[in-house]
Parts: sequence; structure tokens; C-alpha cells
Amino acid sequence: MNNNNKRYLSDNINTPTGASQACSSVVTNLNNPETKDSGCNIKTLDNNSDENLTPITQGGQDCKPVPVIYVLNLDDSPLMTTNPRKARVLLKKGYAHVVSITPFTIQMNRKTPTNKQEASLGVDAGSKHIGFSATTHNKELYSAEVELRDNIKELLSDRKSFRRTRRNRKTRYRPARFLNRTKPKGWLPPTTQHKLDSHIKMAQQICALLPISRIVVEIAPFNVQQIKNPDIQSIEYQQGEQLGFRNVREYVLYRDKHKCQHCKKKNLKLQVHHIESRKTGGNSPDNLLTLCLECHKRHHSGEIKLKANKKKNFKHEGFMTIVHQMMVDKLRTLVNNVEITYGYITKYNREQYSLEKSHINDAFIISGGTTQEKCTGYKYNFVRRQNRKLHKGKHSQRRNTARVICGFRRYDKVEYRNKECFVMSRMSTGYLNLQKLDGSIIKSSAKISEVKLLEYSSGLLCERIMD
Repeated sequence: MNNNNKRYLSDNINTPTGASQACSSVVTNLNNPETKDSGCNIKTLDNNSDENLTPITQGGQDCKPVPVIYVLNLDDSPLMTTNPRKARVLLKKGYAHVVSITPFTIQMNRKTPTNKQEASLGVDAGSKHIGFSATTHNKELYSAEVELRDNIKELLSDRKSFRRTRRNRKTRYRPARFLNRTKPKGWLPPTTQHKLDSHIKMAQQICALLPISRIVVEIAPFNVQQIKNPDIQSIEYQQGEQLGFRNVREYVLYRDKHKCQHCKKKNLKLQVHHIESRKTGGNSPDNLLTLCLECHKRHHSGEIKLKANKKKNFKHEGFMTIVHQMMVDKLRTLVNNVEITYGYITKYNREQYSLEKSHINDAFIISGGTTQEKCTGYKYNFVRRQNRKLHKGKHSQRRNTARVICGFRRYDKVEYRNKECFVMSRMSTGYLNLQKLDGSIIKSSAKISEVKLLEYSSGLLCERIMD
């Protein structure tokens, strides 16, 4: 066992000794005297009398979260979790090997009989953050908070502008084509598709680590029109705010009474201004404002500042409305038993057990958690997997940044002076910019000789939440 694995399994990790552990199938095989080369001398919670000396507060809510080690069978099927001490013995004696650092996962070198408990996975679905928690009747096995990407729309808009420029400058001879982009059945906007796929991808990874037999997801559609107008009824759902107007511009001018919203003058040449850029805010009426030609020019030149603020949009509510049934159907491909719960139930149960409002605690309640012993949580960030960058340079050419610079890729997980961090940028001179997932800078110009590679980059970054 190398020094890196010893650090993850060191005795400095505070593991409560009085906690009742889930029965692991790993122990069943290793403690069998009839098995060849069995680990009969390994003490487990069942045969170690020292495990019951230290009491623990009921449910573990007032105790430090317990680290857990995930175990895979020889055929990659998930087994019950174990503790760092037991995993360290398994690695030292050669009964298992490390397959992942974060979360720390080992795999048995021999086929081990399965003796699994029923585990329930709670999913606190969301448009920006997701919470996951897997629990049994006496302890929590997995806890994670996931942050989704928010730059997809911006990148697609940049690509669109670059392609338009290229067509105008370099491919003018090509005939125009308008009917070659038909959308397949079940098509979703790229941002919505990413968020839906992220929920399913994380659920798949958890099911690969733990024997999940039940999934409970908190998700429900939203009536956006009723949120805007609580008194809306029957046919009014079909009569939107733009009813009777030929286009959005005509409606915005009528709404603003054909008057500049800055100088408050009429009978001027009016224009429609985007409060947020069209790339990010779109052409919805809430993002548009009527300005005269002079005020519009002065605003973009920086001479005046508008007091108008963009009204609240309902893109997060719209996401939940679109994908709530799709998500349930896709989760049923992983586990047959998929149930739905609602936010008011989660809130009531969370307050009953005096838990703080967070995505992890919500997922813990959704999974059926009450007073179970909490485990160490993980923080996940979805990032752009490909390292390609588009630049609007000479002749609107596309230039690719080198994938590997000085032996490191972007988002590689590294260790710098006993601290885990990620490579956010690289310099050809041999220096790296190292940061944590929360954006805190570990070192802005770290020497490569002082950095140790832990894991290669992927589209999903993970680090342990330190308590």
C-alpha cells in the first residue's frame, strides 16, 4: 500500500467506535476458517470487544461525520461499506486493491459472497444543485452535493456567432439551407438535457458503489402561470400577456406606453433595449425595456446607468416541470422501486429532526433518514470535459489549446503540500494555477516539481467535504 493510500486511511480520521456498522459481505468471507488464506485474525465489529467502549450520541447528529470506504466485488458488483481501519488491513494483506481515491473505493481480489442490506437513495433534484444521500436503517452510507454547469448557453451562443462569421466570410458560395435541422422526438434544449443527464449519471455512479434497492426523488411540476397570477382560471391559461400583438417589440412598446423609460419623453424614435444581453437573457418581455435612440446610445457608451432590473425568470421552475416525468422513467431503468415525494413533506420532516436547510440534509430526509449516523460528504462539480477553445482571431480561425502542457491537463486532481486541489490553468513555463472547488486559490503559480498527480481530469470533479 503506497503512502498516498495510507494518508486516506490514516488513524487521524476520527471514527466513532460505538456506531453500529452495516454488515459487510467482505467480512463474511475473510473470517471463514474454511476458506483458503482466509483473514481469520482480522477483528470486525462483531468479534472485537473494544468496539463498544465509547458511547455515541443517539443518531450521530451531534457527532462528527464518519468516513466510509466503498467496496466492490471481483465482478464489480457493489458490496456494503467498511471503515478505514478494516480497509487498511485488507489492502495490507493483499485481499483488495484501490480503484478510486475520491470517493475512496477498494475492490476485492477474490470472489466474495454477498450479504447486503437494503439501501435507500434520496435525490433532492434541482436546476442548479442536487443533493444525494443513501441510508440504511441505522446509518448513512453516502452523502453528496452536486453543482451543475451554467455556461452551456453562453458557449453555444459563442459558437453560433463564430459560425455565422465564418459563413459570411469564407463560405459565401454555399447555398442557403434551412430545413436540415429537424429535431428528433423527445428533443430537449442543451441546458435542460445536461441537467437531466447529470441527475441520471450521478444516480448510476451511486448505484455502482452501493446496493441501492429503492430511490426516492423530490420532484414536482410547477404552474408558472399561476405563480404569476394566482387568480388565473380556465381559458385565461391560453390568453397570455402578448395576446393580440404581432410581435414582442409591439407588446413591449405598448406595455411601456410608448415612452422612454429613462427620460420619460414621448414622440421620440423608440428602440427596445435588452436589460441583460440577448445571449444570456433572451428576448422575453421581462428582459426588454423601451428607450429612445439618444438614451440607448448614451447607455451603451457608459454615460448613463439604467435603474431597471430584470424581473424574476422561471427557468428553474420550467426545468422541473419539463423533466419531472422523464427523470422518474430514467431512474426506473436503474432501480424498479422509484418513489416521488414533495417539498413540503421534506421541510416538515427536516424541522422535526432540527436539521439545517441544505441539499445534503434534504436528501438525507428524502431517503428516509431520521436519526441515523451521518457519514462524510462529497462535493461534485460538473465541468466542460473537452479542452477545446474557440477564439475569434484572424480570418475567424479556430485554434485549439494544447490538451497536455508540462504533463498536466486542465482539471487534473493533484496534491500540493498535503492539500488536494485541481489544476485550473497551466503555463508553458512550468507553473500551475491550483484551486479548490469553492474557488479558493491554493497557489496561483505552483512549480510542477512540487505538485503530485492524483487523478486525471474528467467531466466530474470530486472532493471530500472537510468538517
